[in-house]
Amino acid sequence: MSSQATVIGLWICAGHREPMAPVECVRAVENLGLEGDRHAQANSKRQVLFMESETLEELGLEAGQVKENVTTRGIGLMNLPIGTRLRAGEAIFEITQACHPCERMEELRPGLRETLAGQRGMLASVKQSGIIKVGDAILIEAPPV
Repeated sequence: MSSQATVIGLWICAGHREPMAPVECVRAVENLGLEGDRHAQANSKRQVLFMESETLEELGLEAGQVKENVTTRGIGLMNLPIGTRLRAGEAIFEITQACHPCERMEELRPGLRETLAGQRGMLASVKQSGIIKVGDAILIEAPPV
């Protein structure tokens, strides 16, 4: 039996430099981001950050600690081509770019920015609005052509 890709955590940033707040469900808004998240911005390629729990565990980090919005299990995010569409709950997301670690990672642990290079997760835009919940399956909706 193959393991299914799953949403294991959802996180919202309510304000500048505030800790990520865990939520059980959230509405993804087309071409904006997650409702209530300060990074939600129209026409941005950085609306939602997906991060693999496996990478967090390997580095001794907690879910939400690297400021991701969606913590995943069972999907190799870093191997997905740009343009891949993912369905999580009712929402559809499109992978736009790899997330490059910023200086804020050094505040968590010296050297973490360099350690996370190439594995900080994938940024996405919201292509279809909908509710996403912890425990929802993540499906590859349409690979790029």
